[in-house]
Amino acid sequence: MSDPVTGPVPVLAVVGRPNVGKSTLVNRILGRREAVVEDIPGVTRDRVSYDAEWNGRAFTVVDTGGWDPDARGLAERIAAQAEIAVSLADATLFVVDATVGITDADEEVVKILRKSGKPVVLAANKVDDERTEAEAYGLWNLGLGEPYPVSALHGRGSGDLLDAVLAVLPEPPPVTEKELGGPRRVAIVGRPNVGKSSLLNKLAGEERVVVDNVAGTTVDPVDELVELGGRTWRFVDTAGIRKRVKEASGHEYYAWLRTSTAIERSEVCVLVLDGQESIAEQDVRILQAVRESGRALVIAFNKWDLVDEERRYYLDREIERDLVQVQWAPRINITARTGWHIDRLVPAIDKALEGWETRISTGALNSFLGRLVAEHPHPVRSGKQPKVLFGTQVSTAPPTFVLFTSGKLDAGYERYIERRLREEFGFVGTPIVINVKPREKRKR
Repeated sequence: MSDPVTGPVPVLAVVGRPNVGKSTLVNRILGRREAVVEDIPGVTRDRVSYDAEWNGRAFTVVDTGGWDPDARGLAERIAAQAEIAVSLADATLFVVDATVGITDADEEVVKILRKSGKPVVLAANKVDDERTEAEAYGLWNLGLGEPYPVSALHGRGSGDLLDAVLAVLPEPPPVTEKELGGPRRVAIVGRPNVGKSSLLNKLAGEERVVVDNVAGTTVDPVDELVELGGRTWRFVDTAGIRKRVKEASGHEYYAWLRTSTAIERSEVCVLVLDGQESIAEQDVRILQAVRESGRALVIAFNKWDLVDEERRYYLDREIERDLVQVQWAPRINITARTGWHIDRLVPAIDKALEGWETRISTGALNSFLGRLVAEHPHPVRSGKQPKVLFGTQVSTAPPTFVLFTSGKLDAGYERYIERRLREEFGFVGTPIVINVKPREKRKR
């Protein structure tokens, strides 16, 4: 999770042929054994992302495996992997086996890395002694600048390599100073092809995001400052999410990584759903990610011009079944393509942000809790009846409450308290966090 003070954490992709020691090097960077390491070429099948830290700076390391097994040759497969990695990471760590030297596959990757214009750090791995160190310098010929000789296995040179990585990774922007009082941050999230980019284009009033009818054409998130309702907003557009993260191909894996980052960076998320299609498992998963990150939420049903009476009937049933966890989120129906009802978005976002930042005084909260417990006491469990003794709201964004009780509360009773809090105080468009602290029994 990105820290609220430092904003989004930069992403470093580790690229290279199978068996050059990428995973061993990732473990060395992490200082712990997490990436799968085995002496068989291409063991890292999945892209795996890890949180890393060096000299007090956090970054995400993405270990790239053998993607797209249908690609004809190994070189093509590595080239495809490099293309995806460089398009979505902030910098690339290119690992070459110094004992083997430069292969054709390495040359292919170099072309892509050069074309990307993104920073590249070159690691000459398997340099275990002075003799191999001389061989490592032959890698200057790749034209990627200085090769950093390392031994992923023994840790030689890894400190210098990490210093070089930090030097090229962007500094995380300090969100607190810069963005306090700045434009509110809105993430547009949803599956591919539900119309996220069309919506952003309509809001921005010009074609700024590539829109094509191929699912998932938006790759990079594009931050847009947009004037709406006389105010400036910062919209974070995200690449769509198609499959479960575990099954996703490299492209979609990064898309999910970016979407999670966009959710973390935002204050409110607009989940775009296709009104014509049934609510899918991915939609529910994105909803969960938004809820767990504690962001405000608005749900926009797009392509409403294509929704007929029969579909509306079924959609109402789906909303009752699949969106039961987020009944508090404002829902709007829009058609991004034509701009129909898009003016409803800002009032819905405002309402959600207002709920997200609502604070109740301790006095008002405790008189409400007193009434609630008197009307509807906690059920008796094995001869005991836990009571709510005192409550306080410890923070907003999202509203977070601590309840001091005489015993553990049932999950059902916690849900009841949340429901009544919403009825009494609104909290539209925001998750509510309730932490229960049962009073410790005094030991005699």
